[in-house]
Amino acid sequence: MTRISREPAISPPPSKQRGSSSLVRLLPYLLPYRWRWITMSVIALASTGATIVIPLMTRAVIDGPIRNQDQQGLWVLGAAAMGIGITEAALWFIRRWLVARATLGVEADIRKDLYARLQILPMSFHGQWQSGQLLSRVMNDLSAIRQFLSFGLLFLVLNGIQIVVVTAILLSMYWPLGVVVVVSVVPITVTVLHFQRKFTKLSRLSQDQAGHVATDVEEAALGMRVVKSFGREDYSYERFDEKARALYDTEVDKVAVSAKFWTLLEVIPNLTLIVVLGFGAYAAGMGQVTLGTLVAFITMMLSLVWPIASLGFLLSMTQESFTAADRVADVFDATRDIHDGPIDEVPRGGKLELVDVGFRFPDSAPDVAAGAAPEKWALRHVTVTVEPGETLALVGSTGSGKSVLASLLSRLHDVTEGRIMLDGIDVRDLSLSTLRRAVATAFEDPTLFSMSVAENLRLGNPTATEEQLAEAIDVAAADFVYDLPFGLDTRIGEQGMSLSGGQRQRLSLARAILAKPAILVLDDTLSALDVHTEAQVTEALGRVLGDVTGIVVAHRASTVLLADRVALLEGGTITHVGTHAELLADVPEYRYLLAADDDLAEALP
Repeated sequence: MTRISREPAISPPPSKQRGSSSLVRLLPYLLPYRWRWITMSVIALASTGATIVIPLMTRAVIDGPIRNQDQQGLWVLGAAAMGIGITEAALWFIRRWLVARATLGVEADIRKDLYARLQILPMSFHGQWQSGQLLSRVMNDLSAIRQFLSFGLLFLVLNGIQIVVVTAILLSMYWPLGVVVVVSVVPITVTVLHFQRKFTKLSRLSQDQAGHVATDVEEAALGMRVVKSFGREDYSYERFDEKARALYDTEVDKVAVSAKFWTLLEVIPNLTLIVVLGFGAYAAGMGQVTLGTLVAFITMMLSLVWPIASLGFLLSMTQESFTAADRVADVFDATRDIHDGPIDEVPRGGKLELVDVGFRFPDSAPDVAAGAAPEKWALRHVTVTVEPGETLALVGSTGSGKSVLASLLSRLHDVTEGRIMLDGIDVRDLSLSTLRRAVATAFEDPTLFSMSVAENLRLGNPTATEEQLAEAIDVAAADFVYDLPFGLDTRIGEQGMSLSGGQRQRLSLARAILAKPAILVLDDTLSALDVHTEAQVTEALGRVLGDVTGIVVAHRASTVLLADRVALLEGGTITHVGTHAELLADVPEYRYLLAADDDLAEALP
């Protein structure tokens, strides 16, 4: 099995970074495409140079061949100007082609690393984040970064160069008019600084709200059966409408800020142009500048209108990309508190030891300074040994810690204190891929993916043969798969919602069995099965569990009977360990837990 070890090109900072620094941390992703970027930059500079040269050639034509009635010189300069114009158009085409290939590659690389990062982050991270927020970061935010790198960043640099160079040329042509242009930059700068902070705040709010909307859509799609069964379509719509309207209002606020931004950045250059035309006409009439110089000055002045007016759009895009980079960095910077161990050899003996194991969720630690209540432990002082080939049932009331304990075995969470040993090796010393080949879990609420039945089953054992598939299906009583339209090649719907709960559980069980683990964990896997199917699966599981070490989270006596011994969990601690008959005879709490089970009478010795 391939281990996901792809690390991002950015390294997490010691403290939370904000603004441009998060975007700067993504710049190493440009390195594989550096020659395209260098070529693109040279071509872009050349095209900008052509844009600047054309007005100067206009001045040369007016003050030279036209003024002196030199027809041959007019043809020469005219042909040169046309050649520069054609060259500029060709350079623009090449630049667009190069930037598209380079930035799409950067976006794809970041997306791959971001997805890989999500795969290795612990369950404590995923339990705190909405899936829609993660989807928004992987799709929308990376798209915003790509658009900035492919368009915004390039034009910010080019337009900045063009503004500086053209302004210098204008000052050298006729400095009084040049000063007018320079002075017009001051109100533009003030405008940018005035609106920058508000637009940044609205951009972050908008992107967060887009994540909320995506989460709502995803939850509604997955929970459609529940919504319809209770007739709450209107309620579901109202919840969505509330989030969508909040996003709409924020986007309108962004447009309002952007509109003011754009208006001022359009008005200021146009007012400057009017002043230049008035003073320029007067200077030409007084013989202080030639007609060619005035035409060239006005042409170059007009060439500044787009770079200056576009500052609003480009700076808005810049702020959105900064915000998007911050949101992407939030994922890259998330604490990874479960790390690979150095041992890659898969344990096959199957001896499992829990030594004084304790666990509490990260958000349950008390704030001592604030005078919080004592810490709440999900598990505490859990000690038990399961020998190879032995099956241990975990029995306890709801909230006693059974499922939490099962999740610790494959390190979906790490113990807070104590140790879990597999064949004498602390599970934290095993690489995660090695441990999870040794420990397979079938969950009570199984997750199936939008792929074929066979692909879902082979998730834990990609090299499984057809015979092994058939054997696992038989043990899990999942023969219904052969009746699907395309058998094992049938693609089951998202989350397997086209199947019943019992069918999903049986496929999850077959998937765990097919993994051929040393430790097989059944987290109440048979809860959705009818009595007859459960009896069939239980009989087949009895044969499978004889070859592995089994941990069975059980609520029914029929499931408990699969185990050689039973551990009773109370308040996060194992209080009694023994056979089913021993606990039934000696422990009233155990009898109470199973008292409602109709199988209890048949289970009595």
